[in-house]
Amino acid sequence: MRFPKLAFVFMFVGCLVVYLTYVKRHYDDSKAPVSDQLPQYRMDTRKQSTSVQVVSENFQYGIMFDAGSTGTRIHIFKFQIEPNEAPKLAHETFRAIKPGLSAYADDPEKSKEGLLELLNVAKDTVPETLWSSSPLMLRATAGLRLLPGEKATILLDKAREVFSESLFLYRPDSVSIMDGTDEGMSAWITINFLLGVLHVTETATVGMLDLGGGSTQITFALQDEKTIQTLPIDYVTSFQMFNMSHALYSYSYLGLGLMSARLAVLGGIEGQPLAGPQELVSPCLAPDYSGQWEHAEVLYTIKGQKAGEPIYETCLTKVEKMIYKHVRRIEGVKDMDFYAFSYYYDRAVDLGLIDERTGGNVRVSDYIEGAKKVCNNMAAGGIKETPFLCLDLTYISVLLQELDFPPDKELKLARQINNVETSWALGATFHCIESLHKHGMC
Repeated sequence: MRFPKLAFVFMFVGCLVVYLTYVKRHYDDSKAPVSDQLPQYRMDTRKQSTSVQVVSENFQYGIMFDAGSTGTRIHIFKFQIEPNEAPKLAHETFRAIKPGLSAYADDPEKSKEGLLELLNVAKDTVPETLWSSSPLMLRATAGLRLLPGEKATILLDKAREVFSESLFLYRPDSVSIMDGTDEGMSAWITINFLLGVLHVTETATVGMLDLGGGSTQITFALQDEKTIQTLPIDYVTSFQMFNMSHALYSYSYLGLGLMSARLAVLGGIEGQPLAGPQELVSPCLAPDYSGQWEHAEVLYTIKGQKAGEPIYETCLTKVEKMIYKHVRRIEGVKDMDFYAFSYYYDRAVDLGLIDERTGGNVRVSDYIEGAKKVCNNMAAGGIKETPFLCLDLTYISVLLQELDFPPDKELKLARQINNVETSWALGATFHCIESLHKHGMC
């Protein structure tokens, strides 16, 4: 009877060992996944951190072709996109070629060469992986606005052919003639964005004056509701940006750009060549001057009047007669800060009023006195290498006064702010990028 009891004890102990071994193994197995999950959790944390870093370095490119009256320029803007923030301009690449698209009105196929040259600049600048998400646009300004409709349409179609074969984000309506008011509005956005005041208050913004070859624009923020109500609807434009509404006075005077005005003062008509050997004779040129001048693919023979009459006074009368009643005066502009671009800048450089690279400030009276000096010097036989400077300066001084800027009004002249070109191109591209993020289209 004792043996079975001993066997029973051994069996009981064996079962207990087996049971304890099973419990320990199960306990160890249950701990192992927890131990394995910790590195996985840390890995996920690192991935999350990397993802945040990628978002903070998310860039959006925008490519704008500026088809102006005297040349075609490409602006390639690189924006840094942050969640719930306005895009920040990280970099701009700029190139320019001459002549403008309008110069190919009678040979539109030839316009493709320059467009392809500039398009290659974009391909070298934008990473290939971002081509399909980078909007490609062309906006033509006064040069094409002044062409007969059919010729302008054909040139735009040639641009569409070139763009359609690129791998950038492109739609046919991305190529168009820009309305003069939109040009002024876009330039206003550019300057105020670069100054960092676009998202502050209307009183912090500055006005914009742009003098191109075929048209001139004036744009500024309207702060008085009564003033808005009294203005013609064509002079007021509204838009929203940075969740702020902006009401602007913006108007473009087609035909009052410097080159078009120069032709009008000389006595020519836009787009109409002279019949036969006729000459344009003007008191705004030196008495002994004779030469040729090409504008909008038309070659003009020009000549100064005979000596005898004072050049400045006679030229001033011609300019005032040409511009009479073509410009609307706006009260209050003398109390606002204004930036002036393009030919305002170039002629100030010609006079030595500002540094060509850094710009500066000028008064309206500087243009007036400069015109008098140049015209009188020309009468004495000087400045033959710049035959139009007397006319140009006289026109600029009259235009500014017609816009109601007094002689003592100071204007700020800048080609660049923070190394970015102060043209309408940034404002138009910026507006497109914001529309893409909000509505999926420019």
